[in-house]
Amino acid sequence: MIDSHTHLDLCEAPNAELVAEALEVGVTKILTVGTDAASSRGALAAAAEFDSVFAAVGHHPNNATGFSGADRAELRELAADPLCHAVGETGFDQYREGAPLEDQRLAFEAQIEIAGELGKPLIIHTRDADDLSIEMLRQRAKGVRVILHCFTMPTRLQECVAEGWWISFAGNVTYPKASELAAAAALVPDDRLLVETDAPYLTPQLHRRERNTPARVVHTAEFVAEQRGVDYASLDRLVERNAADLFGW
Repeated sequence: MIDSHTHLDLCEAPNAELVAEALEVGVTKILTVGTDAASSRGALAAAAEFDSVFAAVGHHPNNATGFSGADRAELRELAADPLCHAVGETGFDQYREGAPLEDQRLAFEAQIEIAGELGKPLIIHTRDADDLSIEMLRQRAKGVRVILHCFTMPTRLQECVAEGWWISFAGNVTYPKASELAAAAALVPDDRLLVETDAPYLTPQLHRRERNTPARVVHTAEFVAEQRGVDYASLDRLVERNAADLFGW
């Protein structure tokens, strides 16, 4: 199994402990994702230290206040590192009082461009901004491989699939009130499906009162397999193949 999106730097336990715990339950590869320059450098350092860890570098929309040309240049340099296998997470977030929307837009556009320049996949965060995010991707991300991380748009699934974007499910798909999201997990084409933790957030229902860790992606994967009517081993092979093709690891 793989964890296509986690934040090792935000988890409480040391990286070595998190990685060992994941390996013990069969999680062979972890993509740890940067949300600003400092955490992106941390992601690259973790990827250098652990064979099973790979990095994504990005500038989260909630961290985009004052995004500048210097920020773009720094991110472009980090993304060019061979240990970087994706750009982002980026996108729009209107849920929290975070960065001004125009700054989010500048950061989003820059990361789309960087992903296109380097031929690396682009990881999208969208919250209370689905129309804005989809419009931006349609306008500017042609030819870029797009991953909708922590997918939360079940009513827009067919639109997203039609665009060829990858759909990644996190632990919230297992929540009792997420019936529409669970139904969507059954409908994603085989070659566009991923699973993730977004650790330390979105702990699967079985451990919901605890902080999430990369090892717990197996619980989300078990739930998604059940929704799709396949056994865990089949889903394991499927997402392993999809992630390898997409991230080139």
